[in-house]
Amino acid sequence: MTGLPLLLVAHGSRSDAADAVIRSLAAAVAARGPQVEVCYVDVRGPTVVDAVIGLRDRGHDGAVVVPAFLAAGYHVRTDLPAQLVEVGADPARFPVTRSMGPDPLLAAAALDRLRTAGYRDGDAVVLAAAGSSDPSAVAQVHASAGMLARRVGRPVPVGFAATGSPSVTELVARLHDAGEQRVAVASWLLAPGVFQTRLLGSGGDVVADPLGVHDDVVTAVLKRYAAGAAAVLAA
Repeated sequence: MTGLPLLLVAHGSRSDAADAVIRSLAAAVAARGPQVEVCYVDVRGPTVVDAVIGLRDRGHDGAVVVPAFLAAGYHVRTDLPAQLVEVGADPARFPVTRSMGPDPLLAAAALDRLRTAGYRDGDAVVLAAAGSSDPSAVAQVHASAGMLARRVGRPVPVGFAATGSPSVTELVARLHDAGEQRVAVASWLLAPGVFQTRLLGSGGDVVADPLGVHDDVVTAVLKRYAAGAAAVLAA
């Protein structure tokens, strides 16, 4: 690893449990190498601006910015870059990596969470995401469902907990009506909160926990960091 810090940027949540997962993920990543700072684009602090100022105050003139998002929607493609511009962060010194998903590592983590929750081979599987109004982000979620489908050996449709159609509840009911005996819901969420609570009430026979601090998630973050650090060194 280089000496560059890793700036882990999450959405932000009013849920203390969700915040605890993000901070535990940061600690798990830090245990494998880089210094990690956590900040948020919305809801709670420290903000991205706060984090960059704090790094500068401690003598760091750069960091690898890793968006802790499972798809690159508005916050990753627009909001985060705008906040970095606001604080005058040089893109060559504060490169923003791609979002954490889609990635086969995260698909593996999702299947592991499903198995822990009681998934059986042959169960119908739904990939449950928060949703987005950004078509490119939705396409990335469907790409992630394709990665999971290759692991479970059957198609994996996508349902949404917030924005988009069908909802997870509608999709689970549709699969049951079509004759599926068991429907397993794979959580395409990073941390608990209101969206995970909706999944629990979706009617799925099995509902997996969020990806959280899974080893494969930690590895995915480190993979993003290594790519970003290499870009800084090459600049």
